[in-house]
Amino acid sequence: MSSALTDLFPLPIVQAPMAGGVSVPALAAAVSEAGGLGFLAAGYKTADGMYQEIKQLRGLTGCPFGVNLFMPQPEYPGASTGSTGAAAAAPPVSAAVDMYAHQLAGEAGWYETELGDRDSGRDDGYDAKLAVLLDNPVPVVSFHFGVPKPEVFESLRRAGTFTLVTATTAEEALAVERAGADAVIAQGVEAGGHQGTHRDNPETDGSGIGLLSLVAQVRETVGIPIVAAGGIMRGSQIAAVLAAGASAAQLGTAFLATAESGASAVHKQALTNPLFTRTELTRAFSGRPARGLVNRFMREHGPYAPAAYPEVHHLTAPLRKAAAKAGDAQGMALWAGQGHRMARELTAGQLVEVLAAELAAARTALSEGREGGAPR
Repeated sequence: MSSALTDLFPLPIVQAPMAGGVSVPALAAAVSEAGGLGFLAAGYKTADGMYQEIKQLRGLTGCPFGVNLFMPQPEYPGASTGSTGAAAAAPPVSAAVDMYAHQLAGEAGWYETELGDRDSGRDDGYDAKLAVLLDNPVPVVSFHFGVPKPEVFESLRRAGTFTLVTATTAEEALAVERAGADAVIAQGVEAGGHQGTHRDNPETDGSGIGLLSLVAQVRETVGIPIVAAGGIMRGSQIAAVLAAGASAAQLGTAFLATAESGASAVHKQALTNPLFTRTELTRAFSGRPARGLVNRFMREHGPYAPAAYPEVHHLTAPLRKAAAKAGDAQGMALWAGQGHRMARELTAGQLVEVLAAELAAARTALSEGREGGAPR
């Protein structure tokens, strides 16, 4: 807890930015007010929509908070964010998306809707959002799906903003450090939602690294602070990642179930519903690997979904919206980490308090164990 990051907030607890309407201002404010670091997710929002949520959040708390941005996607899947390459080298993604759209036609008919426009954009309004965050600086900004250019970090640092970037390997963490970020989010394969890989490589699907192993590898590779993310639901797990070398822990699924979360009631209930016993990484809903509760949609379409983000995300958006409106958990993207069964129905503030108490108890138990004769 001695890094510049954790000097911003009393407890080593970060609420993960969950795009799609989960990380609303009320949730971020409640976490920050309780001593953690609340986050807004700017993904899938317009720049103005993001600005309005920041304005709302500032009206709810004077404590530090963060905003998360999605990096623009390359022109063809499989290329590194920010890399260049001839269009002729691109795989036949369009044909694969066409085939997937044909497969999803039955879903559209079932939900009485139409498939979305796959060509709705690849950059998620990145430049406009970055401009807003430079004109109206916030305490913390994080990035997902790649690494910004060094000048972006320099500009944000001049604005007084602390920066983080998600990494899923030690190599990615090194790229984050070299680009100039202040800290790295080490995301283990247990994490719910989208894996923040810098390069979407279908050949490595399902081969992600477990969180504790990843934190140890990243700690030996970079000198910047680490925020550990992936399947963390209890204070004892926070103690474990801190012992492994992290400065703080980022929790998503744990906060998804809280009262202030913007997740639907169906999604919250599914976390502990005995019908949903496991999670898997899937491309079915977005075209990029993301961990969610296994349901009908994932089982039927996951094996055939192409590596095409954000085309598949745009394509399935109306289906997901219709399923949510109908309260049909079998057709929704029920993002969740591997620890989802341990979700607790509390307010966000209560959850932070409980996690802090569990963390303190775990530290005390470790200390007493050493004093009781364990090797020093």
